[in-house]
Amino acid sequence: RRPNLNPEFIKAVSDKLGLKFVNDGKGDLQETFGPEDIFNYVYAVFHSPTYRSRYAEFLKIDFPRLPLTSDKELFKALVAKGAKLVSLHLVESPKLNSLITKYPIVGPNQVETVRYDEANQRVYINKSQYFEGVSPEVWNFHIGGYQVCQKWLKDRKGRTLSYDELTHYQKIVVALKETIRLMQEIDALIPTWPIE
Repeated sequence: RRPNLNPEFIKAVSDKLGLKFVNDGKGDLQETFGPEDIFNYVYAVFHSPTYRSRYAEFLKIDFPRLPLTSDKELFKALVAKGAKLVSLHLVESPKLNSLITKYPIVGPNQVETVRYDEANQRVYINKSQYFEGVSPEVWNFHIGGYQVCQKWLKDRKGRTLSYDELTHYQKIVVALKETIRLMQEIDALIPTWPIE
């Protein structure tokens, strides 16, 4: 395998961090870094709420620009946070098996009308059935202009949800809650903008 990274970019990262690039997988982040480390770093930086708000106008008209750090410890910490986000978003994280919602009412499991009851933190899929324990922060979370919790259900309107789909939706809720937490942690790690 060969990484699809520009050699000039690799050299810039290597020079900033004083680390040697390895062509496959991950480095040890003491002396080496690899393409997976770069990907995880990028994923973390681009999930920073401060990055997104600071560069919001620029992001509407051009590709995102990646600030590089010369701080090895910051790089290592962001790589770790990015790896956790990637694991969540690929539905591979063990955290997804600890569901935080309930689906307490037995019924047809058919998605008819999607409605959020903020006071009780419930997402209704029909008149009587709902997922309970969905915080407003998770319900209102957007990715790429879409309100994730709402869109997933609306895309299944008129369908009967299987047990696996009911579980998958609950895993989405966990993934979003963890994503929000990790985004805040990423922001807390970055002392100044632009990153140095």
